[in-house]
This record gives sequence, C-alpha cells and structure tokens, in this order.
Amino acid sequence: MIRATRRDLLKSGIAAGLGTFLPARLCTSRAADTPAGQRLPVAAIVTEYRKDSHADVIVGKILEGYRQDGGPGPRLNLVSLYTDQVPATDMSRALAEKHGFRLVKSIDEAITLGTNQVQVAGVLSIGEHGNYPMTPDTKQHMYPRRRFFEEIVASFRRCGKSVPVFNDKHLGYRWDDAKFMVDTAHEMKFPLLAGSSLPVAWRQPILELPDDCEIESALALGYGGLEAYGFHALEALQCMIEKRRGGETGVSSAQAVTGDAIRVAETQGQWSQELLDAALKTLPGSPSATDDWTKNDQSAAYLLQHRDGLKSAVLMVNGLAAQFAVAVKLKGRSEPLATWFKLQPRAPFGHFAYLVQAFEQTIQTGHAAYPAERTLLTTGVLDRVMQSLSQGGVLMETPELDVAYHSVHWPFANHRDAVMTLPND
Repeated sequence: MIRATRRDLLKSGIAAGLGTFLPARLCTSRAADTPAGQRLPVAAIVTEYRKDSHADVIVGKILEGYRQDGGPGPRLNLVSLYTDQVPATDMSRALAEKHGFRLVKSIDEAITLGTNQVQVAGVLSIGEHGNYPMTPDTKQHMYPRRRFFEEIVASFRRCGKSVPVFNDKHLGYRWDDAKFMVDTAHEMKFPLLAGSSLPVAWRQPILELPDDCEIESALALGYGGLEAYGFHALEALQCMIEKRRGGETGVSSAQAVTGDAIRVAETQGQWSQELLDAALKTLPGSPSATDDWTKNDQSAAYLLQHRDGLKSAVLMVNGLAAQFAVAVKLKGRSEPLATWFKLQPRAPFGHFAYLVQAFEQTIQTGHAAYPAERTLLTTGVLDRVMQSLSQGGVLMETPELDVAYHSVHWPFANHRDAVMTLPND
C-alpha cells in the first residue's frame, strides 16, 4: 500500500491540513522573513520555451511578475534554464539576454552552475509541449518527465544535497514512472510538488467541502484532449473528493467508455445525470445536456471505483461544454453541490500564478504545499483509463492504485485565505 500517514504528514509539515488552515499571514511567514529584495535562486528544466507554453506561463511569472507585465511577483530568481528543444519560436534566448539568467547545456549544469554543489533553492521541471512521440498503443505523449526527474536526482546525489522540486502536470505517461518519482522523493527526503493548476484556480460559486464529509457520488466535467485535458479534470475531481471521511484510499478499478456505452453506464448507476445537470448549471450560459455530446468521437466517460466504495466519474463532454466543473452529492443534502473551475482564458493565464505561489511556499518552508500523492493517484488513473480506451473500454482492475492520503488546507485563488488576489478575466 502507498499511504501517506498522519505521521508522514507531520514530518512533511502539512499536518496543519488535518486541522485548521494556517491564515495567510502565517502561511507566508518564511517569505516575510526574507530580507527585502532578496529572492531565492531557482533552476527551470523545460521541454521548450515559446509563447503561451507552460514554460512561458510558469517561468515567465518568475521573470516578469505574476501578470507578466513587470509588476509584483514571487520572491524567486531564475538563475538557470535548460531547454530540451529549441523551436523556431523559442523565447528563451531573448529572455536570457534580457534578464541575465544562464542558458545551460545540461540539467546538471542548471542545478550546479558547473560546480560540485547545488546552487539553487528549488527546481521547476516542466515537461509539457514540444515535439515528442506518442505511445503506439494508448496515444499518450511521451514527455520526458521521468528523464528530467532522474537527471535532477542524479545531481542531488552527486552533490549530496537535495532541494524542493515542482513537476508540472501529471508525473509521467506511465504509472511506474510516477511511483518511482514519488518513492524517490520520499527516500531522499525532498519535497515534491506536482499537478495541475485546476485545484488552485478560481471556483464559482466558491465551494470548499467540509473535512470528513460523507460523499455519496461525485462527477467532474472536462473537455479537450482525453489525456492532456482529462488529467486536469481528474485533478479537479480529486481535490474535492479527497476531503471525504477517512481521506483518499485509492482506486480499485478504472474504465473509459465512449459512444452509446456512456449512456449505458449512466443507466447502470456508474454516473449521475443529476450531477451532470448540476455541474452544467455552474457554467457560463448554463448549457443543457443532450445526448449529442456522447456521439462526439472525442467524448468519453472515465468511471472510477474507489477502494472505500465511492463511485466517481469524469465526463469529457466535447461538443457540449468547453469548461471544467465538479458536482458532488453529500449525505443528508437533497441537492448536489457544484462549482465551475474557472481559468483565465487568455494571457497571462493567471491560474498558473497560484502554482508558482505554491512552489514558492514549498521552497520557503521546506515542505510540499500539498501532497504529491494526489497527483500520483491521478497519474495512475489517467494511465489506466487511456489503456482502457485503447482496448475498447475494458474494465481495468487497479490493485496498484492503493494510494491513501489525507487532504490539506491549501487555498484556491478566490478562497478566503488566498495569499494573493489576481483578476480572473
């Protein structure tokens, strides 16, 4: 069993999430102690750096402020950048000349600046975008996230020192990669932060489930690519249902169905029309559900059976809505609760600023802002549903996804304890 126990949480400094969230003034106490003007050095390892790539909307906020307009930003200083690929539209060379950070030829050089010591306080690993192959069977992008991680760890081992690491999006395109990464971080005792920007984005209406709530059923809406955007929908779902009584216990089976099988799954009680309607009502224009979306060849339903008996689902509703939302049915409430996970639709894509803020907090405290086990589980589920899709919707038994952990109280963008406030339109 992969389990983050209360003792582990105490060791990692996130046991506060099991009780009362630390208010913003305490959440930033380490940052407040940093001398004025002093910014902590970080390295970025990216696949490519072009306009509106994940490298741009994450690293760009360190270079040019949260709104990427030269205004206020994190107390972080980019000192080195490794780009795995350099497309014709590359921005990194011009940015290095403008901001004075070091363009390096290896991941080790990014971390050590050519010495035998770790020279940074944290490492950003952004393995998203670029020209990489797809897996032949499941059509998953083979981004080099594990390779990046292994080379980062090799530098830590060589120098005898490790620092916090942030891994953008899912941990890898295979479950084994994700498990290796989380296990290695635990073994070497460095904070690993990972995942999507959805859990820290705006929620409209504001919705935070109570600790230890009893969830009878849950559903998330997603759109776009079944892997790349399906991961975001899984993270939106998981950041809500991990609050349930007993915490997350893992997933015992996963299945992905398409076409007519989507509606068959609903009649079998594997997902709820009531929750779909509740989620849609939170979206702009409150679209109404018809069966047309199930006929879209890019639509699918991800059906999850959790080890504690909860059934949850992700509906990739291409052709119906192009937004993310979550709806849950709580025991004792007659109506579902639902919220729209609102993203800023254009540059500077401010939801990524809240990821940067979580990374900064991780560096300042030496403890991950929220547990990597969330993304370990969503990575594993994503891998299994992609395998299910490639095999015509077969049910995948998942004893390996025995991932148990408790949620922590880390605020989302418009939460009452949000450390900063950015416009979301």
